[in-house]
Amino acid sequence: MDYSTYLKEYPDKDGRFGKFGGAYLPPQLVPAMQEINDAYLTICQSSQFINELRRIRREFQGRPTPIYHCERLSRKLGKAQIYLKREDLNHTGAHKLNHCMGEGLLAKFMGKKRIIAETGAGQHGVALATAAAFFGLDCTIYMGEVDVAKQAPNVARMKVLGTKVVSVSRGQKTLKEAVDAAFEDYMENYKDTIYCIGSAVGPHPFPMMVRDFQMVVGYEARTQFTEMMGHLPDVVTACVGGGSNSIGMFLPFVADSAVEIVGVEPLGRGTDVGDHAASMTYGSEGVMHGFDSIMLKDSKGEPAPVYSIASGLDYPSVGPEHAFLNALGRVKYETASDKEAVDAFFKLSRYEGIIPALESSHALAYAMRRAKEMDHGSILVNLSGRGDKDLDYVIEKYGYGDDFKDFD
Repeated sequence: MDYSTYLKEYPDKDGRFGKFGGAYLPPQLVPAMQEINDAYLTICQSSQFINELRRIRREFQGRPTPIYHCERLSRKLGKAQIYLKREDLNHTGAHKLNHCMGEGLLAKFMGKKRIIAETGAGQHGVALATAAAFFGLDCTIYMGEVDVAKQAPNVARMKVLGTKVVSVSRGQKTLKEAVDAAFEDYMENYKDTIYCIGSAVGPHPFPMMVRDFQMVVGYEARTQFTEMMGHLPDVVTACVGGGSNSIGMFLPFVADSAVEIVGVEPLGRGTDVGDHAASMTYGSEGVMHGFDSIMLKDSKGEPAPVYSIASGLDYPSVGPEHAFLNALGRVKYETASDKEAVDAFFKLSRYEGIIPALESSHALAYAMRRAKEMDHGSILVNLSGRGDKDLDYVIEKYGYGDDFKDFD
């Protein structure tokens, strides 16, 4: 496949990446999604929109975020070198603001008064609440009851920013149920509301829009690494739940055949159903939340229960573009367990003074494992968020990391 033309070819006019993607919608939402698609395809060709988004990224978000060499950590692991794309330094502490500010601009262009979304770890909720405050929009965020308890600091941030947080108490009380509740709200209020989906999932055009807004991460990283080192990294990796941070990191490298691209899914407590959320690794094709992709299913073919220590990764499906890139063989998908992620969390904190999000710790755990196997070379990790939101939970469950301090 000629990846140099990939972005012009995918998604196609029906929002499909090969057989994945599309828009599976109730009839009343078809015109609403078409309105969003038409508005997005209009403003993404507008120099005024692009210039305003660039100004916001520079003056409000603090972009570009830097690349950092983990010299001490790398030395402990062997001869391969680990680098981080520091999305944790993006305003609000994660990559999510990259698409939320774009979606906020889109809402203003369309004359909408209200934006809604789901959130798992709370980073998307905080980012959208921030965008709502910036643009003067009403905002409601749906969040599973389990995640509300785990991510109390982010719940507080959303409320301080003026957003209504709705705790969803049905089902597993996590991310899937939050998405369900947000879709129900949208079906009732789509005339004056935009549902700003929190990842590269959902019906077309959202996987395309989120991808486009998030590619700033990969474009910056590719340029920065080349300027720093004079060549491209050997391996590029990022965590994959729904897949927004990873798709944004991966695509600017997809035409570079010498660069290995690896997505890292949450293995959780193990391979039993309900103990992990590794959709690509253990799932099969299915439709949920308006799109066709790879999903984890129960015995009835419905979305299976999932789990991850990282609230932002416990989703039973994955973005359709990830499913497509996997089918093409261009991106490889691996897993990291809770234990590996917590180990990486503490080691980065102790050896580099950077406290990562538990989501990002999965990608870091893979990079650490891979570095031990490599004689030389470089691994570039998208550190998609900072770990402030996870501290209370981690300390409660694992203490202050004394058991994770030293290398074997």
